Amino acid sequence: MNDDLRLVFESPSRAECSDRALVLTAVQIPFQIVEDSASCALVVPAEFSAQAMQELLAYDEENPPQPRAQPNPLTVHNPIPGLIAYGLIIVGVAFIAEYTARGTDWYLAGRVDGVLMRAGEWWRAFTALTLHSDLEHLMGNLVFGTMFGLFAGRLVGSGAAWLSIVIAAGLGNSVNTLLLETSHRAIGASTAVFAALGLVAGFVWRGKFMAQDRWAYRFGPIVGGFALLMYTGTGGERTDIGAHLMGFLFGMAAGMLLSFVRNQLDNERLQLFSGIAAILLMSGAWALAIM
Repeated sequence: MNDDLRLVFESPSRAECSDRALVLTAVQIPFQIVEDSASCALVVPAEFSAQAMQELLAYDEENPPQPRAQPNPLTVHNPIPGLIAYGLIIVGVAFIAEYTARGTDWYLAGRVDGVLMRAGEWWRAFTALTLHSDLEHLMGNLVFGTMFGLFAGRLVGSGAAWLSIVIAAGLGNSVNTLLLETSHRAIGASTAVFAALGLVAGFVWRGKFMAQDRWAYRFGPIVGGFALLMYTGTGGERTDIGAHLMGFLFGMAAGMLLSFVRNQLDNERLQLFSGIAAILLMSGAWALAIM
C-alpha cells in the first residue's frame, strides 16, 4: 500500500471499524486499520478513496443504527403504610407470643412443622412468618424486611407488595417443608424478607425498567437479587437456606406477574383491598392456629 492514504471512516468502536473493513474486503479495496487508545480508523490509498466512501455510505444506508432501547418509565408508590403494618404485626406477635396470650403456646401452634403441615395444617406456612426465636432474630428480620419492603412498596404499592410477599413467602415455606424431612421445624420472617427481594428483582427485570441495550443492564436485577440472596441469606447456623431460596423464587415470580398489570397499580382501591387481604390472610391463619 502506498504512502498517499485517505481517511474514510473513524469511530471509537472497534466493532464498527471491523464491520466496515469487511465491506471494503468484499469489494477488494485495500485498506489499513489504524488504532489508538481513543478511536479506530480505516484508511485507503487515495485512488480508492472515492469508491470506498461510496461503498461505506451505501452500507450505512442499508444498516441504519438501531435506536437504543430505553427503559420503561417507573412509577413510585407510597411504601409507608405497608412498612408500618409489617412492623406492627412482627413486633405485636412477638410480644403476644412471649407472654403466651390466652394460655396458648404460640410458638408450638404457629411454627412450621413438617408432620402437621403434611397432615393439612397449611396455615403454619403463614403463621411461622411472624414468630422469632429471640430479639436478635426479630431485629434482623425487622431491619431487612423494612429495607426490601421499602423497595417493593415503592415499585408496586404497599397493598399489592405485601399481599404478594405474604403469599410468596407462604408458598416458599410450604414447598421447602415438603422437600425436607418430616422433622423439619422453622420460624421467622426471613422467607418473607427474601420474597420481597425476589419481587423487586422480578418486577424490575420483567418490566424492563433498566436499560436494555446491554445484557448486563437487562439481567442486572436478577443477578443483583441472587447476589444479595447469597450474601445475606446463606450465613449462620440456624439459616434455612431452602426457605430463603424458595421465598426469593416465588417472590420473583410474583414480581414478574405484577409487571403485566403495572398500569393498574396506581389504583388506590386496589392497593387498599390488597393490603386488607394480606392482613386478613395472616389473621385467618392465626385464628386457625389457636382454635
